[in-house]
Amino acid sequence: MSNLITDAQRAGASVGLTFDRITIEGGHPLQGDVDVRGAKNLVTKAMVASLLSEGVSVLRDVPDISDVRVVRGLLEIHGVTVKEGPEPGELLLDAGNVRTAHMREIDAHAGSSRIPILFCGPLLHQLGEAFIPDLGGCRIGDRPINFHLDALRKFGAVVEKLPSGIRLSAPNGLHGAHVHLPYPSVGATEQTLLTAVRAEGVTELRNAAIEPEIMDLIAILQKMGAIISVEPNRVILIEGVKELKGYTHRALFDRNEAASWASAALATRGDVFVRGAVQEHMMTFLNVFRKVGGEFDVQESGIRFWHPGTALKPVVIETDVHPGFMTDWQQPLVVALTQADGVSTIHETVYENRFGFTEALQKMGADIRVHPHGFAAPNRRVPRRELEQAAVITGPTPLHGADIEVPDLRGGFSHLIAALTAEGTSTVRNVGIISRGYENFESKLQALGARFTVDV
Repeated sequence: MSNLITDAQRAGASVGLTFDRITIEGGHPLQGDVDVRGAKNLVTKAMVASLLSEGVSVLRDVPDISDVRVVRGLLEIHGVTVKEGPEPGELLLDAGNVRTAHMREIDAHAGSSRIPILFCGPLLHQLGEAFIPDLGGCRIGDRPINFHLDALRKFGAVVEKLPSGIRLSAPNGLHGAHVHLPYPSVGATEQTLLTAVRAEGVTELRNAAIEPEIMDLIAILQKMGAIISVEPNRVILIEGVKELKGYTHRALFDRNEAASWASAALATRGDVFVRGAVQEHMMTFLNVFRKVGGEFDVQESGIRFWHPGTALKPVVIETDVHPGFMTDWQQPLVVALTQADGVSTIHETVYENRFGFTEALQKMGADIRVHPHGFAAPNRRVPRRELEQAAVITGPTPLHGADIEVPDLRGGFSHLIAALTAEGTSTVRNVGIISRGYENFESKLQALGARFTVDV
């Protein structure tokens, strides 16, 4: 547990967060407006993509979150100059002087982030070698990197496992490959794209992830000079080019943060306008939100989410890769489902061990039963996976204040929602982890009328 606390404090400190514990007076609806900027799951990868060019790249709508600070630090120790642009949330990235970094520096900057694995392809192109330390990230399962390493080997990379991490080299350069992913992994798809664009020849990627963030990354790479075709049935073709130029791009909005604020509005019986949210990329979530009984209004500048005052309804959800219901959406929504009238079931098929956050909700009075190996159910649409779990939520159950500790990023925001929903006072510790993916969450809570104090 001490390592988890250290990670949270480091994450919070990296974005100027001066507290790691928040005390919330619950039972008050959230009301008001919040802004969402670029997606954490796109911005960090777009920053890595700048390594593929020797020119200057301009990335806009970059959120001030700790994962961005981690990637910035990693880029800088590899010789990339990163400056603030004239527009708020704008970064200028100049990769004209890329150099090898010492493994101790990489390890120190990476912290708990899993981003370093995505540096491999670009660094192999630029330097002929790459090193990644032991990888961290949220504690939601093993999240193995074997998909990444297998893909890199197919491009011609030599992988050497060391006690301190993994060293990669490309003695004969990188060449196009046929990559068929066992699962449409977002990270492995990004790895393949970042490696294939400058590999000699044509790469065929099958069973690729097709999330909006992937499409936005492809748009960035095309701006840089890449030749990428997205074919039917999760097939992507990449024709390698010898060199790429810098890009100018405004990042896709963070649909995970948007869904989190929507779930907070529903759970607290509130009314929140999420400025920057776009219907096109949230349609699956919006359908479920409506089925539960929430109301929303799509506007040009964002989406308004609110609780209509009527009883919420139970639902059955199966998480899946895009265009299915995102795994990052289920955790915040679970809090609202504790207030639904009936039995809801969530089948988690993407990550293992992702229901650890429900222990705190049970402590607060929720009736949630976790089935560690999942279970068969009629009318399942998503094929069962060996790692899957299921959670059965029976409601409505009043939540009461408690002393709880954040386990991971999305689970941590769910704890904030639960504390805001509960009657009484809750103390949430380890909140630094939340700053990994939620920009200025404390000021946004304040703007929505939340009642809380922080312990400095």
